[in-house]
Amino acid sequence: MGAITSAVIAIAGVVLGWIAIEIACKPCLDQGRTAIDRSLNPDYDPDDDVSSNIRAPLNPTSDSQKILADPTPHVASSAPSAPVKAV
Repeated sequence: MGAITSAVIAIAGVVLGWIAIEIACKPCLDQGRTAIDRSLNPDYDPDDDVSSNIRAPLNPTSDSQKILADPTPHVASSAPSAPVKAV
């Protein structure tokens, strides 16, 4: 009978520990689960998201995308465009 009681107490301790972790880390776990769900969804397209993120770029077509789209290589000229002031 002592073994059954010990097993029930151990299982109850694990369940209560799991609940405590879920409550304490809820925001982080929700974001992670949302990211996992999106990555496993074959119909998810990140381009369809309308982002209101404050850190989102102001101009979505950046210079790096223009450079990648341009097949001609950009070579820096040897002549400077402005004179350099010597100190």
